[in-house]
This record gives sequence, structure tokens and C-alpha cells, in this order.
Amino acid sequence: MKTTSSSTDTQAHSFDPTDTQRIEISQPKEWAAGIPAVLSAYKNVTSKAGPIKGTRLLTDLNQIEGFDCPGCAWPDPLAKRATFEFCENGAKAVADEATTKRADSEFFARHSVSKMRGQSDRWLNDQGRLTQPMWLPEGAEYYQPIDWTQAFTLISAQLKALHHPNQAAFYTSGRTGNEAAFLYQLFVRKFGTNNLPDCSNMCHESSGVGLGETIGVGKGTVSLEDLEHAEAIFVFGQNPGSNHPRMLSSLQAAKRQGAKIVAINPLDETGLKRFKNPQEVSGVIGSGTALRDLYLPVKINGDVALLKGLCKALIERDSHHQPVLDHHFIEQYCHGFDAFKADIEQTSWQAIEQGSGLTQSLIEQAADIASTSKKTICCWAMGMTQHKNAVANIQLMTNFLMLQGNLGKPGAGVCPVRGHSNVQGDRTMGIWEKPEPEFLDALGKEFDFNPPREDGVDAVETVHGMQQGRIKVLFALGGNFFRAMPDHQANDEALTQCELTVQVSTKLNRSHLHTGKQALILPALGRTEIDTQASGIQTITVENSMGVVQTSHGKIPPASDLLKSEVDIIAQLAHHTLTNEGLASKDTAIDWLAMSADYRLIRHHIGNVIPGFENFNQRIDDLGEFVLPNAVRDQRKFDTSNGKANFVVHDINNIEVPKGHLLMMTIRSHDQFNTTIYTNNDRYRGIHGTRKVLFISKGDIDELGLQPGQHVSIRSHWPNDKVALREVSDFELVEYAIPKGCAAAYYPETNDLIPIGSVADKSNTPAYKSIVISLHPKQTKDA
Repeated sequence: MKTTSSSTDTQAHSFDPTDTQRIEISQPKEWAAGIPAVLSAYKNVTSKAGPIKGTRLLTDLNQIEGFDCPGCAWPDPLAKRATFEFCENGAKAVADEATTKRADSEFFARHSVSKMRGQSDRWLNDQGRLTQPMWLPEGAEYYQPIDWTQAFTLISAQLKALHHPNQAAFYTSGRTGNEAAFLYQLFVRKFGTNNLPDCSNMCHESSGVGLGETIGVGKGTVSLEDLEHAEAIFVFGQNPGSNHPRMLSSLQAAKRQGAKIVAINPLDETGLKRFKNPQEVSGVIGSGTALRDLYLPVKINGDVALLKGLCKALIERDSHHQPVLDHHFIEQYCHGFDAFKADIEQTSWQAIEQGSGLTQSLIEQAADIASTSKKTICCWAMGMTQHKNAVANIQLMTNFLMLQGNLGKPGAGVCPVRGHSNVQGDRTMGIWEKPEPEFLDALGKEFDFNPPREDGVDAVETVHGMQQGRIKVLFALGGNFFRAMPDHQANDEALTQCELTVQVSTKLNRSHLHTGKQALILPALGRTEIDTQASGIQTITVENSMGVVQTSHGKIPPASDLLKSEVDIIAQLAHHTLTNEGLASKDTAIDWLAMSADYRLIRHHIGNVIPGFENFNQRIDDLGEFVLPNAVRDQRKFDTSNGKANFVVHDINNIEVPKGHLLMMTIRSHDQFNTTIYTNNDRYRGIHGTRKVLFISKGDIDELGLQPGQHVSIRSHWPNDKVALREVSDFELVEYAIPKGCAAAYYPETNDLIPIGSVADKSNTPAYKSIVISLHPKQTKDA
């Protein structure tokens, strides 16, 4: 499977007219990491940051006295780190932030907004670091410089002019550290609203909702040590080789301890086949470590059926006098087992096979691994959380673990793998539109005010609010809100209704080009950069996927003298908005500028407000990191409404896919991080030079009368959709090992196929993974 084509057609390159790279499509790789990963990491960091600065940054990455990776939230080993405790993707993220390129005022003077809209996401990112505040006046085509005081005055004036605080929404990216996140939510609630949408709304919100209802904690219950000592690990809907590469080392360690690994995904991802650890000799010259013992090619959105099949197999075995279930755990700690068991027994194997696309025999093989394991972990990512029935996916995974008592004991539990460095910490710090009353009580007591109690809006509701004119100001602390959301037409129309949009950013992205009547870009320090405030050099903290809080110390000078830290930006904004021209006011109890001058003051308040952070400053001074308490992991305590771990019944609801149509999911390439596109390559899947591809099975290609390499338009189909035609054009068909009836294409290039109203039940997360599509061949000139 190898084809080449010219790239003179600009549509084949993510709309990048300057990209002349040839397109090559070859066989997927059979192993991950190894020498290619090392070379890619070194090439990225030296080409963008320079060899000396780049090498220094890599040696400081993920070290206790260094800085936390600005990429994913996979945890570092406690205390003892490898010399090179980073992965290829972490090196890319560091190189991208430490680039020597600059998008300064001269750049913006040369490039109008309309001109930049015609460029690709990759081109925008490649222009380098933002260096000073920029303002887009109403009706203007070019951003122009503005000083910080004028920018804060402009924002505060717009906020003060609102009829109600709920007319503003304050978005947060998972890149934001704990100190900035805590100060941000304090400012927003002091302003008078809980409108705090964040990137969790688009990725792991379904995990939080599902876990909260079943086990009473909305985060993972395992440690890195647990993962490495499990007897069975089920990896659902996740591609660790590209999205969380350091996880492969943990899977390798588990494998060497005798663990069985089951991979469940419509695509057989390279990283779960074989891993060549670049920190070992065998990873350089050897064949590496085979990871997965069993691969289940579940069809897209077939996870509910599969999980019911796994549970059915375990229950049936136990009913035949085989000691498979942990009846003591079920009786002492659980609720709803009898109803769950009855539902599973009534679900036929025919319905399970039809819904999952898997045979009973294959599911029984997975049950063999589960039934012989005394310590089982389920890991998952967005392949499970971005379906309409995503919460059901999460809850059935939890129920599967509960059957054998695999919660609250070493080597067992749930492991949602977060995709951004501090997305978990932001939620812990109070970045949530539906805050718990206990948190609001503690916050109000600490700062002597009455926080708003009405639920705010999440990311999808923010778009609806802007569309309807209810939200007039959007302030985004990091991220790429416009590009990350589905339905760009709806987003563009919504944003244009705003009086003001503000983006706090390090690099140029598409959210700077789809704005309100006025727009501001506020340039922020990156994670790698030294943060100097009035009291000296500052430390920030983050929380990883496994509840470990650790420090991060920037190591290189800022890209510009005009950059501000996120903490300082928030403090200055609060000072301008909540005080009377800097003089005494109702908010004199909160000294925003003092907290900006010394982040230890913020951590002192965090320790008084948030359980688990007591003596915050002393603990990070002494150890550099500490583990947050987890009721399920530490005590087998379930903080649900009934104090029990809850079995939940869910039906198999298959998505109706008409004949001649396919069910498509969005995926990420190996050379991207969220919406940031590093190159147009996907090394592990054999794609080079383009992102406009559709992965499709040979059976579907033949049945639809198409050919590999053929270019098609992709149309999506939604009941009651008000948009007449949702289509993206000129995608090349790539024959791939994916279940028949299924297809996959890259995010965010296919986000326009998804209406803003297609969301997961309960969590309201956009359903990026379940899109009914039809394919329409590109018409030739002769035709």
C-alpha cells in the first residue's frame, strides 16, 4: 500500500498554499518509538530552539527542579526520574514553545485577518511566538499594537458595561497552571458568574460524569505503580503511541511483570503492538517488547455492546460455579447488582455481536484474561468519551471492574488518560461551570464574599449563548476555542455576535481570526520560560492524570520583554475590573496584585480552600511533589449519593447507518497536539505530506465502487439538522485495517461535519466519534 501524488493541489495540504511536500502513503508501522523517535525529538528541538538551548531544555523537562511538559498529563515517576524523562511528543511541544520565530507587530502589519484565514493551521502555528498585546478594532482588517494598560482598560470597560455577569464566559485551556486557574475562577466568581467552560467539556467530561455517578470520584483511582503491577490492563479507545508515548514505558514494565494487555479500538494502533524503549539497548538494536496480548477491533460506537459482552461472560462463568466474581466486594460496597445482572442475562449474544462487530469467541478470549486476573485496570481516552452514549461507555467499564472487586486495591482501578498537561488540575482548582456547594462555601469563607450559586455554561452552551446574544464577551485563557469546537459555521456566526473576544496565547491560532466586533490577543509566558515577578522567580504547580501535584520551574528567558504570566494577566484584569480605578472599593479584601507578585500567597489560599492541599507551600518546598487523597483508591470509600459503588444498566443503542453510508470518527495524527499541527505526517499510520485522508476498509472501498487513492468529498447526515449540506472536500481514500462500515479522518479538519448540537448525553461533550457519512467522488474535468 504505497502511493505518491503531487501537492500542487493546495486543498490536499490542510489549506497551506506554501506546502509543496509530496504525498506518500505506505504501510503502517509495526512498532513504536526507537531510534526514529529519538531522531525526531532531537530534530524538532534543535531546528526550532537551536542545539544548545534545545538540549538544555530536554534535560530539564519533567525533572523535579525543571519544568513540567506542556503536552499531555501522563505522570512522572515519583522522586526518581530518568535523565531523559520525556517522549518525542514532549520534545515537539517544548520545541514549538521555545522556537526562535516571532509573530510580532511587523508580522501583523503585513498580514490581514482575511489573508491569514486562508492559511493552514500549521502555517499559523509556524509563525512563532507572540510578542506583544495586539488589538483588532471594530471593522479593522489588521491587528495593531496596544499596551497592556489600554488592553486591561478595554476589557474591564466591556465587562462593566454588561447588564449581568452571565453575559460573559471565561474559557480555560488545560495548559494553565494551578495558581493561574485558582486565581481565574476566583476572579470570575467575584465578578458574579459560574460561566467557566473549559477544555474538559470537549474531552473527558464524560469520564467525570460517569465516574461521579458510579464511584463518587471524577478522576482516576490508580497510581503509576499500580499500572506497572497490574495483572491485566484493558486499553479502550486510546492511541498511547502518538498521544501519550511515555505510557508505553509503563505498559512495558507491566508486561515484564507478567501482565496481559488487551487493546480495544477500531484501529490497531502501532504503539500497542510493539515498543522499542529508546532508553534501553534493546530499544535501539533489539526487537523491543511486544505489548498487547489480544486486539479487539470493535466497530465505532460498539463499546457498550462489547462491555456488556465482557460482563456477560464473567457472570455466566460465575453462575457455572467458577469463582470469578468478587461477591464480598459486591455485597459490601455496591448497589444495583441484581438489576444489572438481570439486564446482562437478558442481553443476547446476538445483540452483543451485532452491536460490537465482534464475535462471542473473541469477547470470550478477553474474558479469559479478565477472569484469571486478580488486579485489573481499565485505561481509556477520547475514543470512549466523545460518543452520544459516552457516559454509558464509562459506567460499563466501571461496572466491569466492580464485578471482580477491581477498585480500591493495589494494581487495579480506573485510569482515564488526560490529554493536556493540567486539565485535571484546572478542575481541582475550581474551573467548572457546575461547582460543588462545599467548594463555593470554602471559597466564600476564605475571601469573605458570596459566590454565585447558579450553574454556568459549558463550552457547547457558550456557543449557543453567543448565537442567541446572551453572551457578549468571551475571554479565553489559552487554547484554540474556535478550532477545537465542531461546526465552525455556527461558531463563526456566534463569535461575531460578541462585543469583545480575548485570547491569552503563546502562538498564533485560528481563534485569533474568528472574533467578536473587537478582539484582543494577550501574549503569555510559556511553561519553559522564567517567570519573574516582584518577589523574584516564581514556581507554578500542576496535577497529572494520577492526582500527583508537582512543581514546574521555567528555565529560559521569555520570548519577549512584553510577555506576562497568566497569573499576572488575571490579577491585572481583576484589579482593573473589580476596583475603582485602582482605589479602595468593595474588593479591598482581595489584594490581586500582591498575589501576582508572589504566587506563594495564592498557594496559601488554595491550601485553605481545597481539601488535600493543606500546607501547600511547605510540601512543595520539601518534596517538590505530593499525592492528592483519593477516597476510592485510599479507603474504598464511594462518595456517591448512596455511599455505594453503583451498577448502572444501559441499553445497546446502535446508530442507524443507511446502506451506502459509513460511521466515521475523528482521530489525531502522530505529528499534532490537540489543534496544534506540527507537520502533515503521521509516521505510525504511514501517512506523509497530507492530513486530508479518510481511512476506510478494503471491503467498503470495493462495495462503494471506489479506489484507494481516489479523492472524495465527505458529507455528514444528521436528523433535523438545519444546515442543508455539511461537507468537506478533496480527501484521499486510504485502504486501512478498520472494521467494515467504519471510517476515520483527522481532527480538526473534519469538525465541520458535526453540528454543535450533536453531544453526549449528560456530559454535553461534542460527539466527534460518531458521524454518519456518505462519500462523493471528485469529478474530473472530463466528466
